[in-house]
Amino acid sequence: MSNLLPDLQKFQNRIVSLRLISGDTIEGLLFPRPNNIFPGTVLINNINGTTEVAPDDIVSFTVIPFTYVTDSNFRLVSVIDTSTNTVIGSPIPVGETPTGIAITPNGLRAYVTNSDIISNTVSVINTSTNTVTGPPIPVGDGPVGIAITPDGGRVYVTNANANTVSVIDTFTNTVIGSPIPVGTSPRSFLQGIAITPDGSRAYVANFGDSTVSVIDTFTNTVIGSPIPTRIGAEPLGIAITPDGTRAYVTISNSDIVFVIDTSTNKEFALITVGDNPFGIAITPDGTRAYVTNEFSNTVSVINTSTNDVINNFIHVGLRPRGIAITPDGTRAYVTNFGDSTVSVINTSTNTVIGSPISGFGEPLGIAITPITF
Repeated sequence: MSNLLPDLQKFQNRIVSLRLISGDTIEGLLFPRPNNIFPGTVLINNINGTTEVAPDDIVSFTVIPFTYVTDSNFRLVSVIDTSTNTVIGSPIPVGETPTGIAITPNGLRAYVTNSDIISNTVSVINTSTNTVTGPPIPVGDGPVGIAITPDGGRVYVTNANANTVSVIDTFTNTVIGSPIPVGTSPRSFLQGIAITPDGSRAYVANFGDSTVSVIDTFTNTVIGSPIPTRIGAEPLGIAITPDGTRAYVTISNSDIVFVIDTSTNKEFALITVGDNPFGIAITPDGTRAYVTNEFSNTVSVINTSTNDVINNFIHVGLRPRGIAITPDGTRAYVTNFGDSTVSVINTSTNTVIGSPISGFGEPLGIAITPITF
């Protein structure tokens, strides 16, 4: 009810959906009050005009997701409004060669790896204003992959050229502890690190030695031996099911997805997909995994119950790499590195909807704000 106001205030000038005590829902632009206060009502503007809503009438609210896309060529991050599938505002300047991106669970900040040797930093974006906040955070050599713990307290960054992982405290936005040694070249471009839903472990795809390392996030040390994938394999992307029982790893040069049983950290299944599988994302309900096939220009869909491919031919743009799924699981957004666009997939029909979204240089990393209160 009214105790939602402090959270709601953070998303002024964003499109929100309010669920009311009457059972009704109202959606529109959340208008700011003078001096950023709500003296008695919440203002929502939509095609029907401006509506005043009493705070005690609000049961819950959802912020309509924004999609953030790194543009590695232009040192920018662009923002897509998922309600219209259009790029909004001006691109956000970050560091050299922005690659990976991850958003805090409360949706208020996006962390971006700037992988060029000139930078070797992580930029922090305030998603309320879509501006960079604070100075870039120095990390290791060649930061690429990035993931945030479920409690939002720490950011894990793979340093491809240093064979390490750096850990950032999100309260201070500083690196804590020493870099964690992992396998060779954890470069994996975008999605080469994933954290279990309970926050206890981070899985890192080591492109250079065909393994996956597992980090205990309590001690920030590697546990056990690296998990072998295949001799000569090049693991790239990694995603973990919402129940934490499986880790899905794309093996680019073998056209397979390697599945790890996280209870044993051993191979559970091998799944053949398209040519050069790159990025991977799993639906919020855990039933499907979506894989970008860079050289097939397609996306494959895996049934995670059977580990069978149920659709191998969703045609998107050229050289698809990054992929992210909306919090409600209804759409997947794909960065097409080869033709400077983003494709949108309807996950109910597994078909591309609308025209590709344009306005990028070399779109690479992608993340979507996950917000429900």
